[in-house]
Amino acid sequence: MAQIYVSIGTNIERNKHLEMAISELYHHFGALQVSPVYQSEAVGFEGDDFYNMVVGFHSDWTIPDLITLFKSLEVKAGRDHSAPKFSARTLDIDLLSYGDMVCQSPIVLPREEILHDAFVLLPLFDVAGDWIHPRQKKSVAELWQAFEQSSHQLERIADPIDMSKFKQW
Repeated sequence: MAQIYVSIGTNIERNKHLEMAISELYHHFGALQVSPVYQSEAVGFEGDDFYNMVVGFHSDWTIPDLITLFKSLEVKAGRDHSAPKFSARTLDIDLLSYGDMVCQSPIVLPREEILHDAFVLLPLFDVAGDWIHPRQKKSVAELWQAFEQSSHQLERIADPIDMSKFKQW
């Protein structure tokens, strides 16, 4: 089974949609590794701040099956996929990595946002600091240490949802 990492973001009814996403991932994949939740400013548009986190789990699902599930969960949360890329959203679930796979199709893996967005890299560091980025050949801890952290303001949010019902390994 592959080690999977996904990023989750929302800026509409943030607690509700984070809890729904975690609950659904737990239902499908069992034990989850869950990062703290971070608040960050909207990127690319004027809007409410986002809550962002990373979740890890093991799965033998294919990449297309995972993407289909994530898109269905976004729709279940009320996301309008016809909205502009940079806009408010109820839920955004992105596959960051699938084991050590490097690919361009059906999506680019590992996802480029790992290297460019603090709201992805920091929560990934929290759950997978030792994971070696297969393109960069550096651990997530090394990537975070080298990241220009002062350019991205993140605020750790204390317990926005009750994680006690979701087992962590």
